[in-house]
Amino acid sequence: MFRILAVVVASISIGATAVPALSQANDPYIFDLNSPQLDVRASLGDNTDNEFLKYGYPGPVSDFLLRSRYATSFNRALRNPNWVAEHLTLANLNGTADRSNADFKEDKDIPAMFRAHLKDYYRSGFDRGHMCPAADAKKDDQAMKETFLLTNMAPQVGVGFNRNYWAYLEAFVRDLTASFDDVYCISGPLYLPVQEDGKWYVKYQVIGNPPNVAVPTHFFKVVLVKQGSNFSLGAFALPNKAIDNSTPLADFDVPVETVEKAAGLVFFDKLERTSVTPLCSKIKCSFK
Repeated sequence: MFRILAVVVASISIGATAVPALSQANDPYIFDLNSPQLDVRASLGDNTDNEFLKYGYPGPVSDFLLRSRYATSFNRALRNPNWVAEHLTLANLNGTADRSNADFKEDKDIPAMFRAHLKDYYRSGFDRGHMCPAADAKKDDQAMKETFLLTNMAPQVGVGFNRNYWAYLEAFVRDLTASFDDVYCISGPLYLPVQEDGKWYVKYQVIGNPPNVAVPTHFFKVVLVKQGSNFSLGAFALPNKAIDNSTPLADFDVPVETVEKAAGLVFFDKLERTSVTPLCSKIKCSFK
């Protein structure tokens, strides 16, 4: 069992960022890994056929966008993706598309009032951090350009994170295709609490003028690999800050349920979790 508080990620220390250590029995937030999984897939039928919503359903709306090399769910309130999902193989990583031919662009599939804008990032001090990396979309120029849409981005610290440790994690995921037939990766932001004066608060910066795009406190990657009929699953949660290159990747290895609890998501629910082995027990979770 892991004791997981609904709004926090993990009973670990993520880099230099302390995250609450939680581990006691008889607690309301206990999550039993051996218990049957609940079917959390909600019906998305028309919920407006009642007197309360006679003149419209206010939302929230999570825009689902299907691109050449990824799918994403976009959060209109935070102007960041909820998640971005990829499927990687040795074959589909091949290609000659050059990222120098791609420009960052606003995604016009999102209404303007809910969209992340290029000007939001201007002189913000943050990089436009890919969730689906450009290097995963060398298939053709269209696939490459789609990774530069702002619906595939979230504000990331540049030096030490987006340009370094996060990029190493992206390469680690790509390299898994050399050992496994299929690699499925879901990436996204987290907004985790910090403790001040004995109380917990969720605090994050918002960039843009006027303020428009939330700056995540952390980012996650949940990775499912398949070899034949065997599956392995792992999750990594990293603080949105400069991370020393010598920090072991294993320091950021967390239970998948931890990320699910913090993000309000469920990953790969069509698989029986008890039949899936932990990724880092199958391979060495480290950078080359």
